[in-house]
Amino acid sequence: MARWERLVWPASDFSRVPTGIFIEPEVFEREQERIFQGPVWLFLGLEAEIPEPGDYFTTFGGVTPLVVNRAEDGRIHVFVNRCSHRGALVVRDLRGRQSRHICAYHRWCYDLRGSLVGTPFRRGVEGKGGLPPGFDRREHGLRPLRVASYRGAIFASFDPHPEPLPDYLGPPMRRMLDRLFCKPIEILGHLRHRVDGNWKAYFENLNDSIHAGLLHRLPVMLGLWSNTQEGAIETDPLGRHAHYYVKYEEDDSALMGPGKSPSGQALRLADHAFIDARDEWGDRVSTDTLSLFPNVMFAQVSNFLITEQIRPKSAEEFELLTTVFGYADDDPDLRLMRQRQVAWLGPAGYVGIEDNEAGNLIQRASRGQSYAHSYIGYGGVGPIGDTDHLVSEVSVRGFWRYYCYLMGYQPQDGPPLDPATWAAEAVS
Repeated sequence: MARWERLVWPASDFSRVPTGIFIEPEVFEREQERIFQGPVWLFLGLEAEIPEPGDYFTTFGGVTPLVVNRAEDGRIHVFVNRCSHRGALVVRDLRGRQSRHICAYHRWCYDLRGSLVGTPFRRGVEGKGGLPPGFDRREHGLRPLRVASYRGAIFASFDPHPEPLPDYLGPPMRRMLDRLFCKPIEILGHLRHRVDGNWKAYFENLNDSIHAGLLHRLPVMLGLWSNTQEGAIETDPLGRHAHYYVKYEEDDSALMGPGKSPSGQALRLADHAFIDARDEWGDRVSTDTLSLFPNVMFAQVSNFLITEQIRPKSAEEFELLTTVFGYADDDPDLRLMRQRQVAWLGPAGYVGIEDNEAGNLIQRASRGQSYAHSYIGYGGVGPIGDTDHLVSEVSVRGFWRYYCYLMGYQPQDGPPLDPATWAAEAVS
């Protein structure tokens, strides 16, 4: 029996998670096949990053390198960044603009749809060598993925017949994206860094509303959020995605007033610009986050707007690509406010660096403990669905349930996993 198969899920409520899921290389390899190249939609970037024909960027679907570009007709195409000749990486830059993609190794040339359009020495030299007479360029293009967009967010799937993207997202997730992408956006920049931890620990963290008021002490002391403020958790019908939000206190001056240190000493900022906030949507939401299985978070923290794309590298490491954006009609003061608030997240953000450390602590403690289990019980262990408060890990259990379904794990004390029954259970 393979090591990944020996990991035991003892509870059908997914309140017990085997530690080996974070550290076993065999598990990581199976995830690439069953999840990242399986029946899911992977977030890859924003249409605003490639506004003109020929614009492209490179990214990853799991560990697989990908090219995302806009063709001459304005349509977006995604294909595997691997030459069909000898398997070399075709596009080596992070982003740019090209009318063709040419492999540096043997100069095979592909158009913006990934089709092979040119091969050197096809007929050889002076009648010698060359490609076989029956060689058909149409059979040697770059491997395409299915592509769909929602509100300018680009998704792709290795599955040739995935669930329609709107259905995959579900109504609560679409509402959050409708709010976030309510008008044309402007890309402000990118942040990229590696984390010594497992990608699933980070995704757990994205779904976990409790840690925000416990791990991240600075925003609590400044009045940005706490676990006692008004908020809620929403899931999609299968519980695989999670949306949670927190609202400012009724007294908005709490954000601008002095906080308290753990010792009780009053804290005051010398420069309030860092925590200045503007209620752009008129709904008093201070923090709005959406995590979509398996690789992205969309977030609004005050006026800081980002996507975070998870790129697994191994069982012990992942890369995080943060795209920072605003709206095309932002006034100069609001644009500056967004730029200042980058201090919240990203590689050295006050919040981001603590999230990274939490995942690393899990990784360090998991080594040599493959058959131990963690416990997920806040909010109870009943049906996986929405809550009208933030002190719950229900969406973390939802993530693990869908993960087990795709990976082929079966909890010991329950019936076979059947997504067709989950939506009904959540509202029963």
